[in-house]
Order: sequence, then structure tokens, then C-alpha cells
Amino acid sequence: MTPGSGPYRGIVFAVACFATTATAGSLPERVRNAVQERVDAGEYPAVVVGYIADGKSEVDAFGKLDDGKAPDADTVFEIGSITKTFTATLLAEAVESGAVKIDTPVASLLPDFKIPERSGKRITLLDIATQHSGLPRLPSNLAPADPANPYADYDAARLKAFLSGYTLTRDPGASYEYSNLAFGLLGFALARHAHSNYAQLVDRKILRPLQMASTGIGLTDAILVHLAPGHDGDGKSAKNWDIDALAGAGALRSSTTDMLHYLRANMEAPASPLGRAMKFAQEPRQDTRGKITRIGLAWMTVARPGGDVIWHNGGTGGYRSFLGFNADRRRGVVVMTNSANDVDQIGFAALDDDSPLAPTRKVIVLDAGALDDYVGVYKFRDHFLVNMFRHDDRFFTQATGQTAFRLYPSAPNEFFARDADISLSFKRDAQGKVTGLILHQNGDHDVPKLDAAQIIAETGSVVLVRAVLRDYVGSYQLDPKLICKVTLDDDQVMTQLTGQPAVPIYAKAKDRFAPATIDARIDFERDGEGKVVALVLHHGGADTRAPRVGE
Repeated sequence: MTPGSGPYRGIVFAVACFATTATAGSLPERVRNAVQERVDAGEYPAVVVGYIADGKSEVDAFGKLDDGKAPDADTVFEIGSITKTFTATLLAEAVESGAVKIDTPVASLLPDFKIPERSGKRITLLDIATQHSGLPRLPSNLAPADPANPYADYDAARLKAFLSGYTLTRDPGASYEYSNLAFGLLGFALARHAHSNYAQLVDRKILRPLQMASTGIGLTDAILVHLAPGHDGDGKSAKNWDIDALAGAGALRSSTTDMLHYLRANMEAPASPLGRAMKFAQEPRQDTRGKITRIGLAWMTVARPGGDVIWHNGGTGGYRSFLGFNADRRRGVVVMTNSANDVDQIGFAALDDDSPLAPTRKVIVLDAGALDDYVGVYKFRDHFLVNMFRHDDRFFTQATGQTAFRLYPSAPNEFFARDADISLSFKRDAQGKVTGLILHQNGDHDVPKLDAAQIIAETGSVVLVRAVLRDYVGSYQLDPKLICKVTLDDDQVMTQLTGQPAVPIYAKAKDRFAPATIDARIDFERDGEGKVVALVLHHGGADTRAPRVGE
């Protein structure tokens, strides 16, 4: 449910097509072709694009649904974090009506909650809406019974429990950090303050006034009959997401017809209470991590070659979406697909004729053994490492301080990302051993692979004898539904959370470990006889103790 910042951010570096009749100001041909190529290559099962140019609108639909039928303007998709723009509009409307002030502490709306503070500063509604709350991306007690539907059982009681025990690691308002938790809290608080729930509040304030009859949170009969089944990045069926307490972060489902109503209302921002609220929400207020992007209330404004673009994207387990428009209000677009593969490039290209579109690549299959050749830590520059790892037959990468993303093989030693125009060519020595890679992003960059001694030096690690390392092997219970399994691969300690890839961790001292590219730490606890009996995970400002429950 996050807007993409692009992989390695900050580095210097035959399916049927259904479309409306082209008219003046219609979807640019290069964008239409790019979508069709990606559908033909299997990247997306179905895509629907709603486009507005100089007041005229059209809908273009590509691909097929699971029943073999073509999608259309009434096909319903999960829109994920685009929901945050609705939540932001609810906040703006509440400010415009005088129900709250923009600097009202969120604690004032939830008197029965203990909201964390720091240095005498309280988290305000503005802090949350501009992603400067100081709260982490996700709560540490998010331990779903079904990882394929991760938010379904995260209720108000869990939200309340997390907030009451969380210690902020920085002052509210100090810096940008995208947080689904915070925006979910904002939606929950606004609804509670209005003596309602989120679904009812967004329906009353936005959906009904804009006649968005096919938009909502629950899987009603009206939505189900038009719902496009979702798919993961490999095209396999994905479960729909049900979001409870954090609904304001990403729970809405909608059709292109409805999203065009919402898009046009945001572009035109009429002189009505709702129009004024939309314009208020769009106004840039804070920098994000880069100077080219500023954030208003949820809405991002990014400098592009063809002019500023106001936008947000969204994603759930089986869907991706993009909503945006030019700052001059002449062009707007909504892109929705029933695939976990990103559509941001399509959205930006529809709004900016100079915005790049990565070439469409075919994916090949490499077995797990072949993928293991590339697993390891690579050094891009000082204090910036790139970890390559696999989970089952999928290959991932994660750079220092960034989230992990998927890489796809297009040939032996050749991989690419679907989230951005980035590809990798792995290098081998005369004996066939992988020694590094060439990163193709804003030029070509030679990135060496580190050996064990180099990793120790780069991560400030120490060497522990194998007998000590064996002490840590076992299973640790972080939550009734979440196990951290610690294993030993040769002399490398690995950790694996339930349903997630295994991650190497490196010794900082006896009983203290940390991963190479993630801001986290694990401390192991011993009893009076020296036996390891628990671990404590320090991550996202929370300390979670996990007793050892087995070997």
C-alpha cells in the first residue's frame, strides 16, 4: 500500500485488446502500445486506463479476466494506498468545516488511546497526513493468521495495544517516513471523532456526493459481480485483502468509471465544500526524502520533465494502481490492473510525453540452484550495500535502508525489475563463480560481490567460532502466529520469519547480531547456565522478546 520511490533510490546512476475509439486528446499511442506489450508478455492479466485530456475522457481496457471476458470501465479493482487520498480529503473536509484543526493532536480524537509522544511533542493530524508522524511503516504486532490477507485480523484492540507500548525514535514532524500504520490510525480517528466507522464516513462524505456507486470497502454483491480476481507478480491467483482497523490506509475497491469521477473532481476542485477540501489536501507542505517530491495531505507532487505531477499509487497482494494529474489540470489518468506488478511508469508516461517507459522483457525460469549462484552481498559504495537473496524460486534484492523488491531473470546472468527501468548483469570468473554485477540504471555501474571477510569488514562484524554460532540455532516465538527460525548455513547465521525469505545476520558481538541492509538488531538472551533461551528483536522503534520454543 505504498507509493514507489523506485528501486535503489538515490543511486547516481496474444491477448485481445478492447479500447474505445481514439479521439483528439486520447491516450498517447506509445502508452497504449506499452500496455499492450506488457499484457502480451504476461506482466499484467488485465489493465484498464481512464484518461482525461482537455476536458475529454476515455477508457481503454486491455487483456482478459479469469473468465475469458474483457475488462471494461465497470471492472472493480483494489486501489490500495490511493485510499489514503480519500482519507486525506476526509481530514481536509473536517478542517474546512471546523470539526478539527490541522494541528490537532490525534490523541484528542482518541481519548481512550495512549498515543506516543516525544520531547514534549504530540503527533498531530498534519504530521500523519504528511507522513511525518514518527510512527513506523507497520506495527510490530501485525502477525496475520493468513499472510496472504495480512490486515484482516488487525483490529482496534491490536492497534491500541501497539500504540500504548511504542516508543517514538524521533520527534513528530522531524522527518518523512511513509507509514501505513499512521494513515490507518488517521482514518480510524476521523471516523471515531465523527461517531461513525471509516466505511460509512467515506461513503457519506465522498462516494455518494460523487456518485461512486461501485466503490467501497466490503465485498458487496454489487462489487463482487464486477471484481477482477487478483494475481501475484507471477500471475498466480492472489487473495483479496480485507482491512479492519487500518482501513484508511488502503481498503477501498473501485471501478474506472468511479475513479474518473474522483479524478475529475480533484482536477477541477469545484467551489464546493468537497472541492475546497480536495484542493486543500493537494497543496504541497513538506519535503519527502528527495527535493524533487513534496507531499501535501497524502498527495505527492513530483517535478517531471513535462511539469509537476500530483499523484499517488496503490498496491495490495494482487493489484496495482496509479492516480495522477498534471499541475496545470489539463491531463489526468487512473491506471488499474489485477496484478502485483507496478503500473507507475504507465501512469507517468500518460501525463508526461518525456517520461521514460522501460522496455518490455520476457521472463525465463531459473531453478533455485541456479539462483543461489547470485545470492550474496554486493558493495555499491561505502555504507551502501545490496543484498541479493531468494525465497523459494523467487529472487529479491534489498539495498541499505530500502525495502526489498523482486528481480526477474530474462536470461542466465541477466535480471530486471518491473518497478523501474533497472537491470543487472552478473559477472563470473573463469571458474564460473559470480564475482559481481553491472547495474544498468542511469548508466552502467560495476558492483563487486563481497566475500565473507569483506562482509565482516563492511558491516563492522566480528567472527564467532562455530560452536558459539550453533548456540543460536532454534525457533523463537515472536507472536502466537509468528516464528523466527534461526539456522546455520556453513558459518552463516540466517533468520527467517514465518512466510518470509531467510535473511543473513552478522555478529556485532557475542549474542548480538544485525542484518547488512536492514535497520534492525537481534540480541540473544542466555539463562544462568549459559543456554540461549530467547531473542529480542529491535526494529521500527519496538523491542519484541521471543522465547525459544524449539530447535
